[in-house]
Amino acid sequence: MNTKNTENSFKIVITVGDESGIGPEIILKALCSDEIPENIDFLLVGSKKNLQNTYRHLKSLGIENLANPNYLKIHDLEISSAKNNSPSSYGNASFYYLKKAIEIVKEYPNSALVTGPICKKSWSLAGHFYSGQTEVLAKSCGVKNVGMLFTAKSPITGWRFNTLLATTHIALCEVPKKLTTELIHSKLDLFRDFCSTYINKPTLKVAGLNPHAGEEGILGSEEKDWLNKALLDWNKRNRDIKLLGPLSPDSCWNSSAKAWRDKDAEHHDGILAMYHDQGLIPMKVIALNYSVNTTIGLPFIRTSPDHGTGFDITGKGIAQCQSMIEAIKAAIEITRNSRLLNSH
Repeated sequence: MNTKNTENSFKIVITVGDESGIGPEIILKALCSDEIPENIDFLLVGSKKNLQNTYRHLKSLGIENLANPNYLKIHDLEISSAKNNSPSSYGNASFYYLKKAIEIVKEYPNSALVTGPICKKSWSLAGHFYSGQTEVLAKSCGVKNVGMLFTAKSPITGWRFNTLLATTHIALCEVPKKLTTELIHSKLDLFRDFCSTYINKPTLKVAGLNPHAGEEGILGSEEKDWLNKALLDWNKRNRDIKLLGPLSPDSCWNSSAKAWRDKDAEHHDGILAMYHDQGLIPMKVIALNYSVNTTIGLPFIRTSPDHGTGFDITGKGIAQCQSMIEAIKAAIEITRNSRLLNSH
């Protein structure tokens, strides 16, 4: 790994997340991977002491391929409450790691942010009432319209698989109440802008809310009442986009599975899902450990592994780091290919 900053290098700021989870482990494993490009200036935000302790512990388990914290650039933050070893103290520390990392990324135009997994419950216990890191990022950047996009690049075909969520961390019963024409249009605007940074005339699909996309009102009325018209109206203003939908959710991602494994399959550039699990279940089944959480609509690229804190396997040395590797690679690739480059 080359941490030397050059004129053409990217600064990748990485938060360790909740240090009582697998974040420190997967970061040390990922930064030692041959898949990580050279000439990247990495800066970790977290406790240097914790990273050193994690390194020594993993070494004692016989794990060899690890980045040594003594040779990494670390913005060392010793949050006093983190010494209590309680969920709230770890939650408090991970919250302030994120806040500091956002400040740093804002200072460097040629940079991106990669965030380690956090525990929302621990944040709440520490008095930080956000439903996730996405919401903190949006508020810190003064941006109202952001999107939770899950992206993965197929190691088989090189095709990039994108699923954007219309609604995120809310109860299922709240989804129909939150969905509006304005919301769908705002998410499609984000999706258009994201996909257009690396491909001309993207093809986007939209999953219906109800089974069989409502079956003309028999299985639900949202599609018939307003969603069909919302998509038609948006497409009239965006004729360069091929927009398909609303499609039956149970078959909407079939083409994604084909494009993931077959170079000759018909490709699309993204699918807009109506709610969290509708989009995440096919994403994780198809892409497995290659899926990455990306926040779009920010003045910089932010990615994160598509998994949680893994409290049940912390300290065992068995956490897989592929999603963290993919998060780092995606941050670099998307920033390089994006008009966002040098914009913040």
